[in-house]
Amino acid sequence: MSFSSENHVINGHRHRADGRWASSGQNGFTRSNIGAKLDGYFDKKELPMYKDKPYNYAASRQKPLHKRWRFTLAILALLAGLLYWIGVFSSPSTRTKVKDTTKSTWSWLNSKPNPAGVNWDERREKVKEAFITSWDAYEKYAWGSDLYLPNSKKGAQMTEVGMGWIIIDALDTLILMNLTSRLSHARDWMTTSLNYDQDQEVNTFETTIRMLGGLLSAHYLSTTFPDMAPLADDDPGEPGEDLYLEKATDLADRLLGAFDSDSGVPYASVNLRSLKGIQSHADGGASSTAEATSLQLEFKYLASLTGEKDYWEKAEKVMKVVDDNGKEDGLLPIFIYAHDGTFRGGNIRLGSRGDSYYEYLIKQYHQTSYEEPIYLDLWTQALAGVRKHLITYTKDSHFTILAERPNGLHAKLQPKMDHLVCFMPGTIALASTGGKTVAEATKAGNWGKQEQADLDLAIELTKTCWGMYKMTATGLAPEITFFEVDDPPKMEADGPFHSAELVEGASAEWKDDYIIKGQDAHNLQRPETVETLFYMWRITGDEKYREWGWEMFKSFVNYTQAEGDGGYTSLASVLDVPPRLRDNMESFWLVSPVVLLHFLPLIGFFLHRLSLLEAETLKYFYLLFSPNELLPLESVVFNTEGHVLPRFKLMRELKTGWERKPRDKDGRIVEEKKPRDEHGKEEEERKEEVKVKEGDKKEEDKKEEDGKKKDEQGGEDWKGVIGKAEKTEKGKPVEGS
Repeated sequence: MSFSSENHVINGHRHRADGRWASSGQNGFTRSNIGAKLDGYFDKKELPMYKDKPYNYAASRQKPLHKRWRFTLAILALLAGLLYWIGVFSSPSTRTKVKDTTKSTWSWLNSKPNPAGVNWDERREKVKEAFITSWDAYEKYAWGSDLYLPNSKKGAQMTEVGMGWIIIDALDTLILMNLTSRLSHARDWMTTSLNYDQDQEVNTFETTIRMLGGLLSAHYLSTTFPDMAPLADDDPGEPGEDLYLEKATDLADRLLGAFDSDSGVPYASVNLRSLKGIQSHADGGASSTAEATSLQLEFKYLASLTGEKDYWEKAEKVMKVVDDNGKEDGLLPIFIYAHDGTFRGGNIRLGSRGDSYYEYLIKQYHQTSYEEPIYLDLWTQALAGVRKHLITYTKDSHFTILAERPNGLHAKLQPKMDHLVCFMPGTIALASTGGKTVAEATKAGNWGKQEQADLDLAIELTKTCWGMYKMTATGLAPEITFFEVDDPPKMEADGPFHSAELVEGASAEWKDDYIIKGQDAHNLQRPETVETLFYMWRITGDEKYREWGWEMFKSFVNYTQAEGDGGYTSLASVLDVPPRLRDNMESFWLVSPVVLLHFLPLIGFFLHRLSLLEAETLKYFYLLFSPNELLPLESVVFNTEGHVLPRFKLMRELKTGWERKPRDKDGRIVEEKKPRDEHGKEEEERKEEVKVKEGDKKEEDKKEEDGKKKDEQGGEDWKGVIGKAEKTEKGKPVEGS
């Protein structure tokens, strides 16, 4: 097999990206002169793309103090105009489009159940149809664009020439769904238009999980399953054989610059041309913990393909630096500084900025075929910490919540769950069996009380996540949910507790334990819950998880489809029927789960959230309704963007290169006790004493030697004086003669 990495020129002088994507109208609102003028007040933008930030996350770029008051005055002076421009003071209908749910193009939505039983192959085809609708709309109206707006039917770039965010992120979904002609079109675009040699700042994490992950997943599927979307161009010996791998290697080489910090923790962003890592423009310059620790699956797989140790070692070092902080019970604050590898603040959560650290612990253990038990140890400690500090229960119906500790593990618990947290029950279930079914794990003798307890926790958390969907008018979950809890809250150690059933009815009592605030009620077509349903179905074999997925899919199709052939978009509120549609289609729908956030400095609440298609959500629906033989869990791992990668064995040069420091029962690092002699002295003390004694003796010997030399030198000098005197006597007359 031929393989060559693309050459690229490294330009040491880094220019800021010109931020044209920020002024291209991709925010879904019509561009105006006010909007154009506002651009002059802001620095040129990076390309922040945070999969793990909730939509209402507010972040700001710090300015020098002497400049802030002027900037603030300018913002305040223009604030009213900006609010008017974007329609805040207008009626909802002018800001969003109300969907007419009586005109659905999908006749099967209201069809009655087939008395002969469920045909899951037919349901899978409905998912494929939804993907094709989304993809064809993008292909027709925004081909090659990084962003797509379904209501406006237009696209926009996030860089000068674009980077193929939508196309690359959807490659493996095109292959899985056997969409050969569409895949061929995507590969043609990659060959002629995809170029990573751009003077552009990109988010390290998003670029890795979406683009590098997407390319590596496409390489794996196309080489391992040649009958999926078969193309002659990528056959062995053909010009396009290594297209995915060559692009992946070129991109990875550029991303490696992010790891060039003093600690080895990657910077939040990197410039693709200069290869210079760039610290976060918000959060005191700290990187997100989840982002820094969710690059390992991708770089380690690429290392196994190419044999390049650098990919492996740089990704692996991050795990050591993070773990060497010795945080209590394996639970980490959500920010970490790249310059010294220490954490910022004490905010502990498994939602935004914390989530995928925990996900990648167990998945790294699986990826290398259980040959790196250090990651199982990390996962086991962290899950025990979650149970101890974060698991609580709702007040009346006793639903299980994975809560937050914003001010540290021993401060007040916050009964809140981002939708992002709903990845966790599926991950817990996956960890309990390693990907086997429960029946297989039991038969193999790998099932005990702890495994059953973990699965029970996964079942209850899945139920809580499904309740987020069941309690809304649209049948779709909000971005964030709060819960009613006791004060003080019930913890797992106070249990066991038995949760209520999710009975139907608008006034069902169990719904009183769920709290949805207006600012959190939007739906971004996120994949985390269907991802968990996929794992729960594969592992337990309980058909209810497939049925829940089908209900969820129907709600997405019924309420999020744009008019005409525009595809799908997100909702302003899951509480409204008919719903109000936003003008964006999330990347997780066609491709993978991502929220594209664009920060306006110092006013983080003006986030212009723009999106692409979504593939991860539809991919997991497709797999949920597919036979279990398609991508068996024991053979693969899915990265946090839903891109599938193979499991593999360690090789001689690629192996675990670090060890954990000793811990106490709470997970804090302890110094090793060193053996003492009969006088109670440690070995180091004894060595130091020996060194001192040896030093003293050397010093004494040196003094003695110096003394001898002086004596000898003194004798020589005296002889010289006498000789000189004698010569003088002989050569001169004696005085007084």
